[in-house]
Amino acid sequence: MPRNVICISRTRGADGETVGHRVAEQLGFAYVDEDIVVAASRKAGLDPSTLARIEERAPLIDRLLDALSMEGAATVVAARAASLTGHAHPPIEDDLRTLIRHTIEEVGARGRAVIVAHAASYALKERPDVLRVLVTASPAIRAQRLTLLSIDDAATAIRESDRERDHYLRRFYDVREETPLHYDLVINTDVLDIDHAVAAIVAAGR
Repeated sequence: MPRNVICISRTRGADGETVGHRVAEQLGFAYVDEDIVVAASRKAGLDPSTLARIEERAPLIDRLLDALSMEGAATVVAARAASLTGHAHPPIEDDLRTLIRHTIEEVGARGRAVIVAHAASYALKERPDVLRVLVTASPAIRAQRLTLLSIDDAATAIRESDRERDHYLRRFYDVREETPLHYDLVINTDVLDIDHAVAAIVAAGR
């Protein structure tokens, strides 16, 4: 059956974002990723720097997905974020992640979207119209792609990113060990270039 939503999980340095953009373009779908945080903060009446401080408190918050048309979610974000400038307790990580999961579900319900967020495949796993994709590569190749860092710093960044990703999936989705069976399609960008990776996902999505 045609897939109405493409969830692309990716490891850092695997080029999953580039693949996601290209897939969205070819399918005519919306592309949803961390850039939407700015739109979400404005929708919620927040200064983007406030939301940035929330992210610093909870660095594993990957996406506040497509808050446009989500007045209820925006209100919750605003209420949580307001505590950063007041005397209330700061927003707790679980609350923010619950909001993000609900936002992912809303995006999935609207459809015609490519969601590049590593938990979206788990949040929407019950939906039959979702194609769950993992874009990954070997740690060495991924480190080489972090060209703004030295090779030693890049290797450390990759290890830390993988560790945080494992922790996220374990804590919020009770995934003790991520396996290919959690996905419908696994793309190894050590082997497949961007064009072939995109072609494979688009073919599977149609």
